[in-house]
Amino acid sequence: MSLMVNQPFNISTTLNHIRVGARHLLARLWVILGAVSVRTKILGIVLALVLLLGAGVTLQVRAILGTTLTHELQNRGISITRDVAARSVDLLLVRDLYAVHQLLADTLANNEDVRYAFIVTPQGQVAAHTFNGGFPTSLLIVNTANPTDRYHLQQVATDEGLIWDIAVPIFEGRAGTVRLGLAEARVQDVVNAVTGQMLLTTLLVALGGIVAASLLTWLLTRPILELVSTTQRVGHGDLKARAPHWANDEIGTLADAFNQMVGDLETSQQAIAEKEVARGRLLAQLINAQEEERRRIARELHDGVGQALTSLMVGLKLVNQLDDPQALAAKTSELRQVAGETLDEVRLLSRELRPSVLDDLGLAAALERYAVEFASRYPSLTVDLHCNLPQRLSLPAETTLYRIVQEAMTNAARHGQATTISVLLSYRNDRVQAIIEDNGCGFDAEAARRAGDSVGLHSMAERAELLGGTLKIESSSEGTTVYVEAPL
Repeated sequence: MSLMVNQPFNISTTLNHIRVGARHLLARLWVILGAVSVRTKILGIVLALVLLLGAGVTLQVRAILGTTLTHELQNRGISITRDVAARSVDLLLVRDLYAVHQLLADTLANNEDVRYAFIVTPQGQVAAHTFNGGFPTSLLIVNTANPTDRYHLQQVATDEGLIWDIAVPIFEGRAGTVRLGLAEARVQDVVNAVTGQMLLTTLLVALGGIVAASLLTWLLTRPILELVSTTQRVGHGDLKARAPHWANDEIGTLADAFNQMVGDLETSQQAIAEKEVARGRLLAQLINAQEEERRRIARELHDGVGQALTSLMVGLKLVNQLDDPQALAAKTSELRQVAGETLDEVRLLSRELRPSVLDDLGLAAALERYAVEFASRYPSLTVDLHCNLPQRLSLPAETTLYRIVQEAMTNAARHGQATTISVLLSYRNDRVQAIIEDNGCGFDAEAARRAGDSVGLHSMAERAELLGGTLKIESSSEGTTVYVEAPL
């Protein structure tokens, strides 16, 4: 039982040791390779690639060439054997064995790869052959062909190497069978010669690759070392340092980019300082805008709602002093009107702060109500709203789009002197798009953005970026168009 309990722990410990050892080995190899110079690495890579490519191509060519030549040898042997079979039919039928022997001898003399040829009768006897020292009877059982076969091919291992033995029936086997032996020696000689030439070519290419790699590494490392030296100077604060432009290649492009970067450092620092100043000014403006909005709300509550409530309280006191029913009814009606106006004013103020319909019914309904209120606030202005959203968006997206549309319409009415505002919201390709267009006098949007004086424009852009979207403003003397696009 003690052995069974400790065995998993021992196996786990062994595996952990193996993993730790592998990590240490890889780390050691990485340290060794990292210490090798770039020139040595390039030389090694070039030499390894040339040798690997040469060996791979040589093996492939050797295999393909050997297969192709062997196939051609087999086809030529089959053709020769079938020709001998066709020409020997009449000779065998008339029993002219001398002519048959002469045919086989001519075939052997006219074809360099043919090692032997003989004819076997249907009874299994050798009618004629080309062997000088006697016929080897072991060949009879090596290869046979059925009468219905066009030919039969068999590889035979002999003292001379591999030989392809081809058997072709004569006159559908009724006159016997022709057997022919083709040697692969010449094919192997051609394959070996081509292989030797390719290996020699690979060696020459490897030597040329070493020379080319040496020149390449010199061309590569020299400008890189110059760039490293310039980088160190820049790191010590010398922004006047520039890397030399050696050639119009990638390293030259890198040197130009580095020089451009160094040249832009001072400008970038100045731009960052200007941005910090602009951000501080914008933050101050945002705080002032918030305070102004709070003062406006406080003033409206004090002047509007506060005075109405005060009037309501005074009216309620007077109601207790009235005895005339008609006067009491008139006063009560007046108080109800005051209470209703106060309630409408509170609701309007609440909608300006945060419209409840946006949370309850969504963006489309909130914009429709805002368009009605906006048109009543600016009677000389026409609002055309089209909202084609098939579904509700997320609450942050709806709030952001509502505020952007609200700010754009307010700018068009207050600053653009527009008489018509068109608002279009649509959904396409998993993105929501909003277009707010007016026919106002327009303004220089880029100048206003650079100046940082417009809190509204900056707020619109910031809201769109928080959604992962984009905001684009096009303005001219004929009007202003705000494009907003954001993902769902």
